[in-house]
Amino acid sequence: MKKAILIFFAICTGLLTYSQQFQVGSSTANLGVGLGTALGGLGNARPAISLAVDYGMWDVGGPGVISLGGYVGNTGYKYTDLGYTAKWNYTTVGARGAYHFNGFKIPRLNAYAGAMLGYNFVKYSSDNQDNSFVNNYASGLGVTGFLGGRWFFTQNFGAFAELGYGVSVLNAGITYKFL
Repeated sequence: MKKAILIFFAICTGLLTYSQQFQVGSSTANLGVGLGTALGGLGNARPAISLAVDYGMWDVGGPGVISLGGYVGNTGYKYTDLGYTAKWNYTTVGARGAYHFNGFKIPRLNAYAGAMLGYNFVKYSSDNQDNSFVNNYASGLGVTGFLGGRWFFTQNFGAFAELGYGVSVLNAGITYKFL
């Protein structure tokens, strides 16, 4: 019995001590669902879904790595009232860079902050004969910031949360690390 307990603790300790620090050459992909948005629209919102990828490019002085990557996200609204239906569709595509702080001595944590240059494609449609609102929803370029963290359950799989602006204010979901 003592031997089984000792083996169990040895395995748990081994699982807890692998390093998840973001390094040059590290790649991650986040697939998330968003909560809250700053994008306009009436009626019922469709859940925001996003995919972000980061690749470790440069080791910088101090405990950190700079990554470059990409982002794509989509959300929309549907409003039905007064005999017509209006729809808004938002797709954001961007290039992002982040600083991954490796100074925390928590092996499973990857904390990061960064900025994104993105383009928001907006599409409005209505089955109403009045299309005067079509040109009021313009697509556009924007710069945004984000703050996030990843917690790895295994060497490759984990969960992430990001606070910032994309198609939603808070994004949470799963993450995968390519080794």
